Amino acid sequence: MTLKFLLATLALIPSAALADDWQNVLDRAKGQTVYWFAWGGDQRTNDFIAHVSTLTEACCDVTIEQVKLDDTAVAVNRVLAEKTAGQTEGGAVDMIWINGPNFLAMKSQDLLHGPFAADLPNAKYLDLSKGSAAATDFTVPTDGYESAWRLARFVFQYDTARLDRPPMNMKGLPAWAAAHPGRLTHPVVTNFMGATFLKQALVSLTEDPAVLQSAPTDETYAEVTAPLWAWYDALRPNLWHDGQQWPENASIMEQMLNDGEIDVSMAFDPAAAAAAIQQGLLPATVKTYALEGGMIGNISFVAIPFNASHVDGAKVVANMLLDPKVQAHAQDINVLGSWSVLDPAKLSPDDAAAFAALPTAPALPTLDDLGPTLSEPHPDWMTRITDDFVKRYGG
Repeated sequence: MTLKFLLATLALIPSAALADDWQNVLDRAKGQTVYWFAWGGDQRTNDFIAHVSTLTEACCDVTIEQVKLDDTAVAVNRVLAEKTAGQTEGGAVDMIWINGPNFLAMKSQDLLHGPFAADLPNAKYLDLSKGSAAATDFTVPTDGYESAWRLARFVFQYDTARLDRPPMNMKGLPAWAAAHPGRLTHPVVTNFMGATFLKQALVSLTEDPAVLQSAPTDETYAEVTAPLWAWYDALRPNLWHDGQQWPENASIMEQMLNDGEIDVSMAFDPAAAAAAIQQGLLPATVKTYALEGGMIGNISFVAIPFNASHVDGAKVVANMLLDPKVQAHAQDINVLGSWSVLDPAKLSPDDAAAFAALPTAPALPTLDDLGPTLSEPHPDWMTRITDDFVKRYGG
């Protein structure tokens, strides 16, 4: 991090000019260490979180301690156990990188602090209108109980040196796999990437995807998922290892693609392949692409538990994550490569220019390349299809 970048960022941090309520937040936050429970499976993300900690320390005397998770449910269960035990303050979890089913679970059980998101000074850069992506999580209104911080899109990857044309739609995937036996797989469905692969298929195979925007009943679940299981039954025999086992996560699939063990991999970050190529983890011939008709996308959020020990420090961190300079830094392919959650129409000319000047890479798709963003189904669909998958096929 350069001194120039730090000073430019700090210039945007609200101080004496803030409304009294935010200044009070800053005053109370001084000296706090925020225990941010966040997925730790990506080193670039871990490094970015450490970078944000440097910024919050410099401006506000707030430090981030990342508690690295394999499964966000660990943090949710920790908060639930504390509530069950009557611990209404002094909780171990100050902030969680959360979305979808875990957010719904916490919101429905009154495990969240808030609403707070709209009160963050940098929330002015978001579109928080009803139904907007920054105000909706897997169809569930956030109601200010979580704050956006990064944009995610499901994508596929393939090596152009080995494959002229990859599979372009989910409906045709069984036929493609039959013509390329053993060259396709997906992560275990208990991993979010494997679950997203199933959700992508569900959305693609459902005649009326609007039905997925509400929680399923037993009747609608049976009717809507019948084509999904027929599709997977046709696909499975031609998967890697005959569909009897699956890689643990996307990182292992990336290695398999690099080793030539499979022809198609997947990620929830359109910049993942470009970053891996820079790091020597994938050949330069790998390309990122989207399926015809679009891919599932969502926003990642941060939430504050109801009994967090350092609520004010967590708000400072959430606000810093929305700073335009920080968002542009995150979108840099050399840093994280994640698309910004900010509304371009709300940016100043200087901030917009900073985004426009970001570096590109041959493997980095444009927004046009990615096509339309498909809405996530209601969280209950993911929970039910992953549970059902394990019962049917193991995993």
